[in-house]
Amino acid sequence: MDMDTQRDRSKILVVDDLLENLRLLSTLLLKEGYEVRRAPDGAMALGNVPRFQPDLILLDIMMPDMDGYEVCTTLKVNAQTRDIPVIFLSALDLTFDKVKVFEVGAADYINKPFHPAEALVRVKNQLRIRQQSIRLQAQYEVIAAQQNQINEALKAQRLAEEKCRRLMAEVSA
Repeated sequence: MDMDTQRDRSKILVVDDLLENLRLLSTLLLKEGYEVRRAPDGAMALGNVPRFQPDLILLDIMMPDMDGYEVCTTLKVNAQTRDIPVIFLSALDLTFDKVKVFEVGAADYINKPFHPAEALVRVKNQLRIRQQSIRLQAQYEVIAAQQNQINEALKAQRLAEEKCRRLMAEVSA
């Protein structure tokens, strides 16, 4: 699948309590052909995820009520959402904050104010990794199904060989 096709089909959820940031990121991503949904807080983001099923989440850290760390932690403990890559957005620039981002399961981190070109490259990279992961999982499933078929065929062969041995033994006796 080429990148244009990937962009046409990729869904991105942008979560930020500052409407200007939501607008800026949404406009940038929409121009690139992504499907975008916005959420101004963590609770709304978590409510959107099951319905929208995003391929990527851009998530602000500092939000009222539920911060980005809590949102990401909630996503990562849920089997349905744990594989969705999360890119944190924040003006926080302390090493502690960056380390915590990855400890809660984020895939990447973008400093605010962000450069549009850098943000797009990071988005594209995470979407590429996600697509490769999905393809790899599908290949594992095909291999597992083929392995089951081989095991069934070997079992049938062993049973047939055992039956032949019994018949040969009966004929020789």
